[in-house]
Amino acid sequence: MTQVFSRRLGVNVDHVATLRQARQARYPDPLAAALIAERAGAAQITVHIRGDRRHIQEHDITRMAASVQTLLNVEAAATDEMEAILLRTRPHRVTLVAERAGEVTTEGGLNVSSQRDGIAAFCARLHAAGIRTSLFIDPDIEQVHASAMPGVDMVELNTARWAEHGGHELHRLARATTLARELGLAVAAGHGLNLQNLRPLVLGAPDIEEYNIGHALIGDAVFLGLEASVRRYLELLA
Repeated sequence: MTQVFSRRLGVNVDHVATLRQARQARYPDPLAAALIAERAGAAQITVHIRGDRRHIQEHDITRMAASVQTLLNVEAAATDEMEAILLRTRPHRVTLVAERAGEVTTEGGLNVSSQRDGIAAFCARLHAAGIRTSLFIDPDIEQVHASAMPGVDMVELNTARWAEHGGHELHRLARATTLARELGLAVAAGHGLNLQNLRPLVLGAPDIEEYNIGHALIGDAVFLGLEASVRRYLELLA
């Protein structure tokens, strides 16, 4: 398949908010981090608002929606509470994710095939409000097929197993990417990506067009500085 896009880096700034919430302070400000990331070349800012509000708060999304100059992508569970927040704050894109109380981080992709009607209705309501929708799924053929529904224009493939085990998982990601594009869906990837495993994924599944990276990038920024960290990851997408 011929590549007709420039790969995009989405910088997830959740863990800037994690540091702020550890002290219940007003700083460090995830919006400030978002603006620095944009200045360094990020094409998207990603945040995840969780039910337990462990990092990102609704007021963060409101401020980012008014200030981010690229795209604001908000990850959220498909709940009534989150729907109300998303319709109030109007980000550019919403990525629906599976969420379990008490999990340290997202543990797996959304099971779209078993919840298709409910997810489709949720996405239709967001679409009617002018919000683009993506689904965070495992790179399984069944889930890719189920994700091809009105109101959904993208899937984000869960790269956790690639990050943890490598090997055959690259084939699964490449196959899921090809199928998604055949079904008319754009393809993003995220979870566990870092300076070591990103480039092999780019080379092995070249039709992935967007990469959302947070924990490793913010961790690297502690030592490199945020602008330098963003630029290091952008180099690996070229």
